[in-house]
Amino acid sequence: MPAATAGSPVRINPTPLSVALLACEPLLVLAQNAEPTPICTDRPTKANVTCTVPKGDWQLESDIAYTSRDRQNGVTTETFYSVNPYLKYGLNDFQDIEISWAPSIRQRTKEDGQTQTTSGAGDVYLRLKSRLFSGDTLSMALIPFAKAPTATHGLSNDRWEGGVIAPLGVTLPRGFSLTFGPEVDVLADMEGHGHHVAITNLINVSHALNSRLSLAVELWAQDNYDPAGTIHQRSADGALIFLVNPRLQLDMGANFGLNHSTPNSQIYLGLSYRF
Repeated sequence: MPAATAGSPVRINPTPLSVALLACEPLLVLAQNAEPTPICTDRPTKANVTCTVPKGDWQLESDIAYTSRDRQNGVTTETFYSVNPYLKYGLNDFQDIEISWAPSIRQRTKEDGQTQTTSGAGDVYLRLKSRLFSGDTLSMALIPFAKAPTATHGLSNDRWEGGVIAPLGVTLPRGFSLTFGPEVDVLADMEGHGHHVAITNLINVSHALNSRLSLAVELWAQDNYDPAGTIHQRSADGALIFLVNPRLQLDMGANFGLNHSTPNSQIYLGLSYRF
């Protein structure tokens, strides 16, 4: 091959590898600049969403401060805890597994001028969420769950319980979304000799105020068909959600009882992080 003279162009014959690399370069740049999918959580309100944790990812959702107050028949019960984490793992593209346990709960009861305080850990909850379908406007999931009686005596009923939740999500115009939360629970009888059914439902409306801040409002209802007497509970709930970045979310909210059978108030702060 003759040597190239000064000023003459040097011709380089392209190879299949160099052609492939050049063709893939725009895709590599896009992958480097692509933002991860924003975190999707089941908090802060009582509603469950239909999305699942991405395959192979872990996600933590927890209260970082919680207080509730309930007054029934002259007895006032106040409950406090600092963390109540749900740890989730994405099993595949449409399922995740979830476990929850509150390690430190403090409950204070006041009656006739006497105060009693009970402290300890809570029950363990195990859930499996499966997204049944997901479209542009409609999505649905199924969440069977079980509660293991691991709580300190006096903080729970020391009984196995469970149920299934079937959240339905609807995407509305102008940044609104609607969630329905039908749920059937199998709860222990108050007398301790069997189980009965409780039916829960809710309607939740959320709205993106801007790219980071969202507002959610909700009406919640439960009808507990205990053989000792049916208990009807109703609440009005609200929350603010702030997306710090695609993997980190902060929230705050409150639930207010609408009848005598429902806790007067529940106020909380929380965070969620995907890793």
